[in-house]
Amino acid sequence: MKKTPDLAGAVWRKSSYSDGGEDNCVEVADGFPGAVPVRDSKSLEGPVLLFPDAAWSGFIGGVTDGRLG
Repeated sequence: MKKTPDLAGAVWRKSSYSDGGEDNCVEVADGFPGAVPVRDSKSLEGPVLLFPDAAWSGFIGGVTDGRLG
């Protein structure tokens, strides 16, 4: 079983693809080998989604090249 990383010391940053408004902001945290934590900036104490590095890279690639945006 994989262990969930301790996110207590996570440094969160807003996605550069957020529209800048308060309603549509996604935050990610770097520095977690093998995983990318993602949360809704409007719900700082809410759930965090953990994506495997490869899945997150594929998602970012799809947004960047227009396949997902």
